[in-house]
Amino acid sequence: MTWSVAQARRTYMRVAGDNTPFAVVVGGGIGGLTTALELHAAGLTCVVLEAVETFSPVGAGVNIMPHAAGVMAELGLAERLSSCGVVTKEAAFFNRFGQLIYRERAGVEGGFAHPQFSVHRGDLHDVLLSAVLERLGPRAVRTGARVTAVEQDAAGVRAHVRRPDGGTYTVSGQVLIAADGLHSVVRGQLHPRQNRPRHSGVTMWRGVSVWEPFLSGATMVRAGWLTHGKMVIYPVRDNFDGHGRQLVNWVAEIETPTDLDQDWSRAGRFSDFLPAFADWTFDWLDVPAMMAAAESVLLFPMVDRDPLGGWGSGRITLLGDAAHPMVPRGSNGAGQAILDARCVAACLRHAKNDPVAALERYESERRPATSAIVRLNRENPPDAILREVYERTGDRPFANIDDVISQDALRAVVESYRAATGQIRTGAGTTDSP
Repeated sequence: MTWSVAQARRTYMRVAGDNTPFAVVVGGGIGGLTTALELHAAGLTCVVLEAVETFSPVGAGVNIMPHAAGVMAELGLAERLSSCGVVTKEAAFFNRFGQLIYRERAGVEGGFAHPQFSVHRGDLHDVLLSAVLERLGPRAVRTGARVTAVEQDAAGVRAHVRRPDGGTYTVSGQVLIAADGLHSVVRGQLHPRQNRPRHSGVTMWRGVSVWEPFLSGATMVRAGWLTHGKMVIYPVRDNFDGHGRQLVNWVAEIETPTDLDQDWSRAGRFSDFLPAFADWTFDWLDVPAMMAAAESVLLFPMVDRDPLGGWGSGRITLLGDAAHPMVPRGSNGAGQAILDARCVAACLRHAKNDPVAALERYESERRPATSAIVRLNRENPPDAILREVYERTGDRPFANIDDVISQDALRAVVESYRAATGQIRTGAGTTDSP
């Protein structure tokens, strides 16, 4: 697989810079890199500390919904995302028999100010990383920098870092923003009594396949239900092979009691889930054949954590999955980290002489909103549409969806979720009924 940033650019300076940054950002993922760009735009210096020595294209697809795409546009990255991903045209919901339940336009055509981007996580990361290196310089990102502990006093913060060779050093700043993911070291230090991530009772298998375009060629599909098997399918790159085929991201989700280790790079087996979708051969897509075309599959239990009563302390705060890990239903994990980044940078810009107050304001704005989304993703994300139809039909085909549930009722489920997550329409948009 060819990526948009050459491998030679994936190894960076690992030594401390000569100047003390204003902010120390722990974690070089989507949230951490977006935070670095937002801080730079706010006129604040920062350094990003990333534990891995070399970035690699781990993961599969991710959706940047319009509210987060607006932040990308403000950072001047919308064109880059459009060139490496797919501008999503519509969202469509089906039952496991391939029958259309509900369809609506996405992005600008759906009445939003910005598009929805479907992109491979590796490509999104490369777009952000390239921008950070271009704007902040090669010393802004330090790989092989594993933060082992943080501390603070009235003068500032210090991150204690271990190098791959076992050596250690310290990075100082005025504030520390931890965007180091689900298993955040900083969160663990601030909240040592936290429980293990909460398993939702669902396991997901993720892969990417090179496949012919289906439906509109830019449709995000949700189909089936978790009891027997649910799918999320959408293209993340056009003309991937030079012959018109796309790179298609897919996620298979099934209710399972097993609570496995939470590791995004854990290999999965087709035999564990493919039989559940063996008869998903529809006129619009041969689902089992499409999945079997993937070179490999990743396994991950769908987990989150109960919302915290407070994220940070003093000059230290949390961001993204370190602050509010949520089950990936509703395409809001990356988006909420992006919104966090914009908010924390704005708060620090307006009160950089009082960083403690700035971080308190950031938390007061973002923590209630993200806590509500964590809870909403557990019970009523947009794919609750699928649950509703599954229950009302007894998991059987229907003659007419309007005899099962009205389009207005289905639309209300989606719009309620959007309102809670901060996705606001600026126009009327278009909804297509079956």
